[in-house]
Amino acid sequence: MKRNAKGIINGAIASASYGTNPLFALPLFANGIGVNSVLFYRYAIAVLLYGIWLKFIKKMSLHITLKEFFPLLILGLFFSLSSLTLFEAFKYIEAGIACTILFIYPVLVAIIMSLFFKEKMTKTVIFSILLTFTGIVLLYHGKSGMSLNIHGVSAVFASALLYALYIVGVKNIKTIKHMNSLKMSFYVMLFGLLVYIVNLKFCTELQILDKPVLWFYVIGLALLPTIISLETINIAIKLIGSTKTAILGALEPLTAIFFGILFFDEHLTLRISIGVLLILFGVFLAVSRKKSVRCNPGIN
Repeated sequence: MKRNAKGIINGAIASASYGTNPLFALPLFANGIGVNSVLFYRYAIAVLLYGIWLKFIKKMSLHITLKEFFPLLILGLFFSLSSLTLFEAFKYIEAGIACTILFIYPVLVAIIMSLFFKEKMTKTVIFSILLTFTGIVLLYHGKSGMSLNIHGVSAVFASALLYALYIVGVKNIKTIKHMNSLKMSFYVMLFGLLVYIVNLKFCTELQILDKPVLWFYVIGLALLPTIISLETINIAIKLIGSTKTAILGALEPLTAIFFGILFFDEHLTLRISIGVLLILFGVFLAVSRKKSVRCNPGIN
């Protein structure tokens, strides 16, 4: 298989697998499992399986220095809080729309890089920002003519911003800039797990999964939108670069909307369709501009 084709396939798998977040998370919420417990199981199982894979299959050293520890801790907290705010948003707005709004993170990266790292803000980026926000306005009145819950929209924006800060950190923190991406991902997940340990008062409030189907859902969360998405995204970036990989990320919200309609009785109206297209086209313009920002959309 040619290098480009292999990269595109891996990028598509990564984005589509990440879009399965609602498929596994929403049934857990419906069974009364809280957000913090769901994410604790997701991160804990992913860290365990990923650590075993890196250590015993990849034979990779997991040693880090003290200088690497603190940046990884901060990035892990950003990454984990991005997951937390996204899953909180699922309580208030449709999962497909939430994942679509989340996909504005490449635009936020461009804004942050322009404001704080003197990267030029081009007319294309400004136009893409206008398109994405126009799309979000359309989504805001998406479901049966009713406005989306402001708490849900705010939570998704917070998630996108936290993830954008994570990406900027990975790109600009010198002590970890050249770290092996697999090792970095492992420690980001490991330190991200601390958020849920603390939120659950050191697991004293962790809800026990008492049905086999619930374990199926949390293992699915750990495997598909976490480990598989992470591994394939790394392959795609290596083969076709960050820009094409980010463009393939458009499959992420589309996958979430597809599963929302198929399994959770969510609705696809003309207004929502136009809003989705505007957001995806706006982000496409942002990530495909000549001087692109490197976006590594891993797990959330």
